[in-house]
Amino acid sequence: MSDKKEDTGVEVSDNGRRKFLKVAAAGAGAAALAACGKEEAPKPVAGAPAVNTNKPITLKMQTSWGASNIWQGFAKDYCDRVERMSGGRLKIDLLPSGAVVKAFQVMDAVNDGVIDCAHSVPVYWYGKNKAASLFGTGPVFGGSATTMLSWFYAGGGQELYRELTQDIMGLNVVGFMGFPMFAQPFGWFKKPVNTAAELKGFKYRTVGLAADVMNKMGMSVAQLPGGEIVPAMEKGVIDAFEFNNPSSDMDFGAHDVAKNYYLSSYHQASESFEFIFNKDTFNDLPDDLKGILQYGVEAASTANTARAMNEYSADLEALQKDHGVKVERTSKDILDAQLKAWDEIIPTLEADPFMKKTIQSQREWVERVAYYELMNAPDYALAYNHYFPGKLKL
Repeated sequence: MSDKKEDTGVEVSDNGRRKFLKVAAAGAGAAALAACGKEEAPKPVAGAPAVNTNKPITLKMQTSWGASNIWQGFAKDYCDRVERMSGGRLKIDLLPSGAVVKAFQVMDAVNDGVIDCAHSVPVYWYGKNKAASLFGTGPVFGGSATTMLSWFYAGGGQELYRELTQDIMGLNVVGFMGFPMFAQPFGWFKKPVNTAAELKGFKYRTVGLAADVMNKMGMSVAQLPGGEIVPAMEKGVIDAFEFNNPSSDMDFGAHDVAKNYYLSSYHQASESFEFIFNKDTFNDLPDDLKGILQYGVEAASTANTARAMNEYSADLEALQKDHGVKVERTSKDILDAQLKAWDEIIPTLEADPFMKKTIQSQREWVERVAYYELMNAPDYALAYNHYFPGKLKL
């Protein structure tokens, strides 16, 4: 049975064509009767949904996350919302890391048009330009990830990101940020560590400018994607690491290679997801679909936050109860050493005019905005201890 295409561009089979013609003939007959005054023409039903006969546009998106990682689910939250918001006119074919390219290669793949879009983090293309790290893992002046995501959208960050990617690097991409991540844990260690002096000589996994911080603290650093961390621990390539959150860490088996898990750190305290689109592909879309791709990031950001709060906390509890992990808060001695490391790194970064401009923009934003946040915020730990005494160990 052959397929034929009508003038509308909709493909129908021979059977479908015959059914269509019968329905059309019946409709024509009803219209003729109505014209003679013998029967009223059928009226559209109020509130009936319009039938979309156009073939949906499908974009290919690859993430930097494994298929079972919670962040792959976060990316799917975005894809689902785009499809719903577009009424099915726009779909995203979501692929995990490695389906087309490796985790650190998605920016190149989007730029080259190998894939249409990607779900990643800027620090994964830090090797191309150190300034990438400023859009997620830069110096911590006292602002949270929410503070810095607000800087991106309301404090000039988005234009600086465009300047870096398009003007300075010449990339054919458009990017948006979403989901202000909780501060990343200091990470996983085989033995307890309580002072900065104990860290000297460690082989540690992190990424971006955080690598510079750890180097200043006396550690050697391997920059690895999440899926390579546990094998590297097993082979002795590294002996400590961080990734991002309890759910992802549990997914790739962090608890099988280390039992000491330290929460709180200044090395990556203000990261968000990066949604990258090939600029030509993005600009070729109708304006309403471009808007859905852009503002769908904001919708997914809320959904991701709720999901993260639920699953990260549940998985942290499971790591303690089911896997014998000892969870501690990073010591003040180590946190102070991290800030001193940033103090040494910032002047070297500011030797680059673009990085100096970006860091100054962030510093000015945090000084004003975080002042309000911190002055206004009640002591939540005080309230928690009031109702759940003895649980927190700060």
